[in-house]
Amino acid sequence: MALDVVRDQPRAVALLRRALEGGRVAHAYAFVGPAGSGRMTTARAFAQALLCETGRGCGRCRGCALAAGGQHPDLHVIAPTPPEGNPRAARAIRIGAIRELERQASLRPARGGHRVFIVDEADRMTGEAPQAFLKFLEEPPPGTVIVLVLPGVRAVPATVISRCQVVRFQARDAGRAAAVVGEALALVQAARADGAPGLFRRTERIDRDKAEALIDGAWLLCRDLLLARAGAPPALLTDPDRVADLTAEAARWTDEALVEVIEACRSARETLINNVTPRLTVETLLERLLVRAA
Repeated sequence: MALDVVRDQPRAVALLRRALEGGRVAHAYAFVGPAGSGRMTTARAFAQALLCETGRGCGRCRGCALAAGGQHPDLHVIAPTPPEGNPRAARAIRIGAIRELERQASLRPARGGHRVFIVDEADRMTGEAPQAFLKFLEEPPPGTVIVLVLPGVRAVPATVISRCQVVRFQARDAGRAAAVVGEALALVQAARADGAPGLFRRTERIDRDKAEALIDGAWLLCRDLLLARAGAPPALLTDPDRVADLTAEAARWTDEALVEVIEACRSARETLINNVTPRLTVETLLERLLVRAA
């Protein structure tokens, strides 16, 4: 089943499974929790189940194959982008993206059943976008399911969150998070010491679970390095006991480079969801790390 890929979030998965099995799918959901808790992975798995020909996310039908590959015509992902003509500016979800969402939702589903819209980092809606989105939520077309991915219920106006079924995601085990950050830091240091050959030897035997852990570790490491560069207190770091190592590492990076690697981690996570070979996915990400960490 599609939702079987979600780890460490039994309550969220159970709620969504009950909705699917009982035919009581809401028109809008808010997946609320910290980064790295599996919100986007769950959103894509839920979308696959909704677009499955059996309605369960069987993983074998044409609908599942298209959704897993990111090619389903009834699955749309909206994410923050920089303004046109200024790729270095702040990323946001602007009114144009909401208008395009409305246009797509007004069309009949290409394969019947649902149309699913995942709005990643929905808290980045700016300007007129939140109000336009609220109007869309008030009367969505039949068969439309919207999933907002948010860090907290207060990240969007209360009028928006009140129209969504909230699905909460818990932070993953702190010890596990600290361990994957430590491994990611070790990989970065190996990149400097041994270059690409030594780094890739570490990934010769890597399964999907290990690949996910490495990508999550790289993501959390970059987060910690950004915090360290900003002078944040050690308590905010994933592993406060590693503050000296993280501070030293942070001095080697720029904010822009860290943001680029975070985007690469996001892309790698989505690639894994789409069933690309784990080793290829990790090696592609490590190449980015190698270039930036040199």
